[in-house]
Amino acid sequence: MNTEFMREAIRLSIQNINDGNGGPFAAVIVKDGKIIARGTNRVTSTNDPTAHAEVVAIREACKVLGTFQLQGCEIYTSCEPCPMCLGAIYWARPDKIYFANTREDAALVGFDDLFIYEELSKKIDHRKIPTKQMMRNEALAAFREWEKKQDKISY
Repeated sequence: MNTEFMREAIRLSIQNINDGNGGPFAAVIVKDGKIIARGTNRVTSTNDPTAHAEVVAIREACKVLGTFQLQGCEIYTSCEPCPMCLGAIYWARPDKIYFANTREDAALVGFDDLFIYEELSKKIDHRKIPTKQMMRNEALAAFREWEKKQDKISY
């Protein structure tokens, strides 16, 4: 745990507001004691709802390292990751996550992810956005091909 890395994430979150690029969120990814990637929230400036700070930082770190996983890395983020970012972080597999503001702090300034956490725990037919399964048998063909593939890269 390094306070300088968290200070950088916090500094970037404030700068992001002042630059008008998006919300008050930033993240840095550290490997071997050095920042290898920085990310700030760019949702409104890029019209990309997935351009959260953690996702932006993960994409940059993976480019820098030439890999799709971040073993040996730590993520410092200015706020507790939302459900989407937490999922992305788990897929990236860093060693540790450090955060400053809590999800409750974020909710107090208008970034309330509680409804997403609640939606995830509901049965599909009880979710707010209507969701219906279709064409499973046809779609299973892709999974059968994946299972047979000899040179696949697992992740």
